[in-house]
Amino acid sequence: MPRTRVHNLFLSLDGYAAGDRVTADAPIGDAGALFAGFDGRLIHGIGGVDAPLTLDGALTALWGQGIGAEIMGRRKFGPQPGDRPEDGWRGWWGDEPPFGTPVFVMTHEPRPQLDFADGTSFRFVDGTPEEVLRLAFDAADGGDVRLGGGPSTIRQFLRADLVDVMHLVIKPITLGRGVSLWDGLAGVEKRFTVESVASAGGVVHQFWNRRRDA
Repeated sequence: MPRTRVHNLFLSLDGYAAGDRVTADAPIGDAGALFAGFDGRLIHGIGGVDAPLTLDGALTALWGQGIGAEIMGRRKFGPQPGDRPEDGWRGWWGDEPPFGTPVFVMTHEPRPQLDFADGTSFRFVDGTPEEVLRLAFDAADGGDVRLGGGPSTIRQFLRADLVDVMHLVIKPITLGRGVSLWDGLAGVEKRFTVESVASAGGVVHQFWNRRRDA
């Protein structure tokens, strides 16, 4: 049965997954320390990557397995506040976005669909988490739907009890401020079984799986 999944969501020890202010020069605000040492090539698998195979790398490589569509928030797609400027913005990833699937960008601002040669399409939709998730599953053609973030978007789906699997990557740093994954979600852990494993570098990977009896 297709599932709604979160993968490689980086968190600080105090629960922040992004900075307060996103700009064109700072895609996750002032939370860049979360991604220190991250090798983004591994999201496509370990084959062809000239790097040692580590626990962190192997778990990173699960990002794309079985995914048929993605959902993301507007701030993950671009930094523009308020009305979208007509600046030709096509996402942070240039002409080679890494997704290869339909990507549903949750926004109140209508915009024509953007299509790329690798099969990525950005589809800008306005709706509740339930409505957007239905669109994504229809487009996923039997695959799972990945919630790509940011944390505010994932929090909406957790609040609506629509998340089946989460892979959280907890880095041994504190940020002190930013966008928290957990605001307003007291007790959400009761819906999941949670397993943790630590890597040699002090990173803790948590796996949240929806409880069948929840």
